[in-house]
Amino acid sequence: MKQLNKPIRKKDAMALVTGKPVYTADLTPKDALVVKLLRSPHAHALITEIDASQALALPGIECVLTWQDVPNERFTLAGQTYPEPSPYDRLILDRHLRFVGDPVAIVAGTDAKLVDKAMSLIRVSYEVLEPLLDPMIAKDHPILIHPEDNWKSLVPVGADNRRNLAASGQKEHGDVEAVLAGCDYVVEETYHTKANNQAMMETFRTYTYQDVYGRLTCLSSTQVPFHVRRILSHALGIPKGQIRVIKPRVGGGFGAKQSAVMEMYPALVTMKTGKGALLVYSRQESHIAGSPRHENILKVRVGATKDGIIRAIDLYTLSNTGAYGEHGPTTVELSAYKSIPLYGKADAFRFRFDVVYTNVMSAGAYRGYGAPQGLFAVESAVNELARKMDWDPVKLRELNMVREGQIMPAYYGEQLNSCALDRCMARAKEMMKWDEKYPARDLGNGKIRSVGVAMAMQGSGITHLDTAAVSLKVNDDGFYSLSIGAADMGTGCDTSLAQVAAECLNCSVDDIVVHGVDTDTSPYDKGSYASSTAYITGMATVKTCEALVLKIREAGAKALKCGLDEVDFDGIRVYHAQTNASISLKDLANRNMAGHQNTLYATESHCSAFSPPPFMVGMAEVEIDQETGTIDLIDYVGVVDCGTVINSNIARIQAEGGIAQGIGMALYEDIQYSDKGQLYNNSLMQYKIPTRLDVGTIRVAFESSYEPSGPFGVKSIGEVVINTPPPAIAGAILNATGASIRDLPMTPEKIFSAMTALSSQTEDPSVR
Repeated sequence: MKQLNKPIRKKDAMALVTGKPVYTADLTPKDALVVKLLRSPHAHALITEIDASQALALPGIECVLTWQDVPNERFTLAGQTYPEPSPYDRLILDRHLRFVGDPVAIVAGTDAKLVDKAMSLIRVSYEVLEPLLDPMIAKDHPILIHPEDNWKSLVPVGADNRRNLAASGQKEHGDVEAVLAGCDYVVEETYHTKANNQAMMETFRTYTYQDVYGRLTCLSSTQVPFHVRRILSHALGIPKGQIRVIKPRVGGGFGAKQSAVMEMYPALVTMKTGKGALLVYSRQESHIAGSPRHENILKVRVGATKDGIIRAIDLYTLSNTGAYGEHGPTTVELSAYKSIPLYGKADAFRFRFDVVYTNVMSAGAYRGYGAPQGLFAVESAVNELARKMDWDPVKLRELNMVREGQIMPAYYGEQLNSCALDRCMARAKEMMKWDEKYPARDLGNGKIRSVGVAMAMQGSGITHLDTAAVSLKVNDDGFYSLSIGAADMGTGCDTSLAQVAAECLNCSVDDIVVHGVDTDTSPYDKGSYASSTAYITGMATVKTCEALVLKIREAGAKALKCGLDEVDFDGIRVYHAQTNASISLKDLANRNMAGHQNTLYATESHCSAFSPPPFMVGMAEVEIDQETGTIDLIDYVGVVDCGTVINSNIARIQAEGGIAQGIGMALYEDIQYSDKGQLYNNSLMQYKIPTRLDVGTIRVAFESSYEPSGPFGVKSIGEVVINTPPPAIAGAILNATGASIRDLPMTPEKIFSAMTALSSQTEDPSVR
């Protein structure tokens, strides 16, 4: 391959590093109205009265909008293909407030200080209601988060607003109870993961205006432009044909911008005033009213025979969706479907789940999309099982891991056609020098070093659902224009898709100009999520290139006055296979633009019946102070099977960044609420994300399989890389201290408390 698996520089690299105006705020006119939101100070309340007269009297204040000014038709903010599994439980503004930070009013004016003053003059009276903050008691609780009659669920996911359920259900294969009863070893434990914040560099922001024809135009930092168009249509009650969404460069999303968190607020201002409006969330707003990972409480049972065969896995996931149900029904499924299938010898599995409403910030999508929670629980349980059996956890996995060719009942019944998980494990074991370091080494200074391991899988798009289209044309002089609907949010998909096209067209990546997303001109793409772009949009790119090459050959055959089967295309010219007579692509393009010739243009779409999983093995080496519980991450090894690597630089950076985020989830990032529902961790001062100094050494390698249904053997990489650090680090702590930390993040206080409790049990004769 000439263009794939090469470290080609990203197409937007120089524009970004030289500070060109490419982001939403850069492209907004200086005279745009400033929009801000007045937010609820209460976790649960009803608005009884709003007096905005003093605010409206200020010169320069264009509007103050409240629940009385918005449509009463509910919708979801989840960026998902219609009909969305997420319930329709939102209004733009609601009289019923459901978390601290829920919007009360939209204020727009000519400058930020004026709008701040106006918000301080708005008088709101509330009927404060008792909040429901504990997900453990939310199901069937008498306090209802959504008692309204116009709540609805479009897809049968077990949702019931009268039971505080956004989703509920179960799936099983085999007789779990009977198989577990026949196991020699069973581990049964409960694990807890927190509602991590994506903390992307560019916060949520949108600029809206009306074009000369009165259509609403939305310039937004989003992962899902076409979904945003539909969501705005539902929220505002206007046809989709009256809405245009443009995606500029995006300063990070990680799933947060798979929800249309705030586009409807400036859009409503523009519709009411006819003026351009800009809303930029502060860092605090992104923390208190964003779209974080779902908090999960997971109960796991894993059973094995004495010869090491894992025969059954039973998982119950309780997911806290917060005040609204975005992505709740779908993230919870991945906690099982991206963890249980890793173990290919299991005779039975069962997965049960409830997704409950509470009076905290609404959750949403975050890299991994439910898989990190499930993998922390299942992989930690397997590590605890290995310890109980006195087995090396690597050996236990080598014996039980899923293999290429197997049917995976817990993964939608799909056959595994590409898998290098065994090679990933062998490579990671070699890189970490596992046999030398396992289980632990006492350093003689009160500190101990140990290693831990975890496996992970993800998907590559959503089967029979995710659709992407690509358009490609030959311009005069023979260069190409590639139009895509996939949203590059820093992931480099503009570059990687250009590489796929260049490989197909036998040209340089520099010969391809990539056009970003504009819903008026781009072909449809559901957006950048579900690890689908390289696999789904990549295959759409291959199909489009094949169609275009056929048209180039047809035009060349006509110019050379011969049959189609007599000519070929080498990327530069169409030539006759026997006589070597030829016409260059440049001449052909110019020729076809005159004399009413057919345009050299093609567009194709792709939807897959498969979602081939990428795999990863992660190994962590940690150092723990036995007197204080302080933990330092010394080394992290990640070995990834993402099929064929498209861009070696981008793939490595994706892996390193995902591992760093997983380390943050494992050791640092905490979400804490007061008994009144106030979020304590509402800034980067209180919400600790790891710096480069906190993550130790990160080493990444690739062991590629070949996926026959992907473009040139490609699978996804974007999400699988975040999944292994929490269970791998927990496994290292277990091997070092004998203590299991089942509640994230694994802070020194928790490690010290667990070691102390374990020491007390050991000293108690009754325990012995």
